[in-house]
This record gives sequence, C-alpha cells and structure tokens, in this order.
Amino acid sequence: MFKYKIYTVGGCTRCSIITGMLQLFIAIFFYIKRNLFHTSRPQRAAQSFLVATEEKTEEIMVEAIWTNCYSSAQKILLVGEGDFSFSLYLATAFRSAFNIVATSLDSYDVLLKKYRKAQSNVEVLKKFGATILHEIDATRMKDEVFLRNHKFDRIVFNFPHVGFFGKEDNPALISLHQELLLGFFYNASQMLQPFGEIHVRHKTSTPFSDWNLTDLAERSSLTLFKSAPFKIEDYPGYNNKRGDGSRSDDPFPLGKCSTFFFINNIDYMQMKEASVGKPLKSDYHGNLIEFNGSSCRGSRTEGMRRVVDTQTERKEHHLILRALVHRYGRDTIAGI
Repeated sequence: MFKYKIYTVGGCTRCSIITGMLQLFIAIFFYIKRNLFHTSRPQRAAQSFLVATEEKTEEIMVEAIWTNCYSSAQKILLVGEGDFSFSLYLATAFRSAFNIVATSLDSYDVLLKKYRKAQSNVEVLKKFGATILHEIDATRMKDEVFLRNHKFDRIVFNFPHVGFFGKEDNPALISLHQELLLGFFYNASQMLQPFGEIHVRHKTSTPFSDWNLTDLAERSSLTLFKSAPFKIEDYPGYNNKRGDGSRSDDPFPLGKCSTFFFINNIDYMQMKEASVGKPLKSDYHGNLIEFNGSSCRGSRTEGMRRVVDTQTERKEHHLILRALVHRYGRDTIAGI
C-alpha cells in the first residue's frame, strides 16, 4: 500500500516501537496528502483532462460515436460559445464530454445575464465531463494557461461576430470582423493535431461573403478543403444567439450559410498526395506551393522546395490515408 520502508533503531524495544510508529504516521500523512487532497487550479484541471483523454483513447477509438462530422474520439475545442447549446448537442450525442473543451468570451456572471439556459447547459456539460472555460479571447487563446499545451482534432467557431455596431455592409464593421477572424485563424492553426481541422460556420450571402474567409485563413497557412451547407435542424438542441445588446438571447436569422473546413497546408498536401498519387511541391515550411502544375495562392515561395514524388513516400502517404479514414471517416477524406 505504501512505498515507505520502516527502520528500527538499535537499542531498547520501546524506542524501536516508538520510532516505527512515528515513521508509519508520517507515511500515512503523505499518502493521504498525495491521494486524497485535490486542487481546483486550472493547471490541475489541464492535467486531469489530459490524463482522462489519454486513458480513454483506446476505448474511444474502438467505440467512437459519430454525429455529423464529429466523433467522440476527437479532442474538440469550441470557441465563442453563446449559451453552450452546441457543446451540449455534442455531449448529448456522445453521451460523454471528456473530449470537449468549450469556451466563451463572456465571464460566467455575464453569461448568466445574457442567456436564460446558460446555467443549466453548463451544469449538464460539467456532469458529462466537459471542460468549461470563460473569458477566452479567440485571438489570444493559444497563450491561455489551460490551452497552451493542448492540441485538438477539431476547433469550431460558430458564426463569429464582433457585435452589432451598425449596418453589416459598413466597411469599418467588416474590417472588425476580419480582424477577429485573422486572430482566430492565427491562434487555431497552432493548436491543431496533425490532420486536425478548423470549422467555421458563416453566412454566405452579401455582405457576409465580403469577409473573404478563405483569404483570411490563407494568411495563417490554412487551406479551405471543403464547404457544406449548414442546416440547423441537423444539430438538435443547438440555438444560435445574437449574443450582444438587449436581445442577446434571441436567435438571429440564418439565411444561407455553410460550414467551412480548413486544414494546415502541410496536412492538406499530404492528404492530397495520398488521395491522388500526384507529385506536390512545398517550401521548407510545408506550405503548398504547387499542385498539378498550378500555383497555390497565399503560400510562401521563398526558401527550400521539396518535391513529394518518390514511390516510398507515396506508400507512406497511402498508409496515412488509411489511418485518417479509420479516425475521421471516409466521407471527410473523400471530400478533399
């Protein structure tokens, strides 16, 4: 039970007994302190999340539960949550949330004032095992104490918006939205696991299309590899919220909108090579320079270039593709 040795001191038996009992009490004290007392600091919370995730990895991989494009085998980070209803949708589908980290820009007190169901949603998520963080800025999140050592398979930002400060077609307001997304893409691109994805849900009609998500993502060496129409009825329990002003808890009209799927350039290059067996060119940063003879916008062209065209490397990429299909599903890989 204890990893302590008890030594007796030569001499009288009474001294030996007293010394042994003293050492035993010391051993018991340190055992209780190490195993029964816990701290609620974020650093310990981060360790607990990592241990829980690693211990369940093998079991989750075998018994992964899928809902739309998300799996219980994935480590998922949700950014800019409103009433946490999207996180709750995932947790309900997975019947667990140990793989989910859900964040909000608002503090917990502000959250309760804005959204009627926020408190109950957060409480249920915690019972499912989710990690809930408040006051997390999407443009600085990679440096947050809890998040700085984490890598995720999916990072999700649903309908990013800086707030209602005038008409949506105002160029100044569009610039603010773009600054938010630039900061988000820069941070999120450095928080992905290999072959991880960033999902952004966004309106596709004018003036929202003027935000130019693809161009903003390319500045952080991200590639848009797929987009799909977003239908809120496919996500039961999710409620989109305005999140600002006196009507924070009201939904906003969705209209035409889509989910945009981004991936790091080097991962896109490898997955494309594994899929089609065509040579690709990239610079020493792993940014895609040329695909099938066509240059790729937004890639850095300076520095060393390498060509992925050997038979050995192609075999390795096919092995990568097989692993990806097992982990993320055939539909995701087929869309690339």
